[in-house]
Amino acid sequence: MKEYHQKTFDHLVRLPGFTEPWAKNHLALYQEYVDHTNLLAEIMRDQLKVGKSGTIEWAEMKRRFAWEFNGMRLHEMYFDNLTAIPSAPDYRSQIYRKIEEDFGQYSLWEQGFKKTGGIRGVGWVILALDPETGRLFNVWLSEHDTGLLVGTQPLLVMDVFEHAVFAGFGLNRAEYVEAFFNVIDWDRVENRLALLLEPQPGCVIA
Repeated sequence: MKEYHQKTFDHLVRLPGFTEPWAKNHLALYQEYVDHTNLLAEIMRDQLKVGKSGTIEWAEMKRRFAWEFNGMRLHEMYFDNLTAIPSAPDYRSQIYRKIEEDFGQYSLWEQGFKKTGGIRGVGWVILALDPETGRLFNVWLSEHDTGLLVGTQPLLVMDVFEHAVFAGFGLNRAEYVEAFFNVIDWDRVENRLALLLEPQPGCVIA
């Protein structure tokens, strides 16, 4: 039984500054994450039923599952916060005002996010919200599973694995980061923030 299915991101082939092969290869890799997530979930379920959950093989699959699942989810968020019709962030928007509140000014946040994207290694850069304090962080997530701030919620996700950079930009990661900033879907980022900050049913706002 497949629990997870590949989502459609047709807009990727139209991103300014990114090639069609980049989009198609990236989507093919994403499909592999979806397939492997389903496969591991099914195998582990079957092994649990027959009493093999204490085996070394089961333990290694349990570790691997986090890699595949996170790779699937992060790619979905990454693709979803890109747009073929880019625009500058609206200085009147909630996300812009929140960035300025937490980082002092938008330009400082942007500088910090881009420099985080330049860290040596592969992984993800995430603008994340801590729901408990309402504070924003620029997070470096090494590969798919090291550096996560537990409990934080991603608002903006940038892939900085080799497959995201090398295919169109070679070793020039700074050029890739600039191209990424040119296609950010700020409306999507704004919606993610709004959903996290909107009052939940039954909550009383003093």
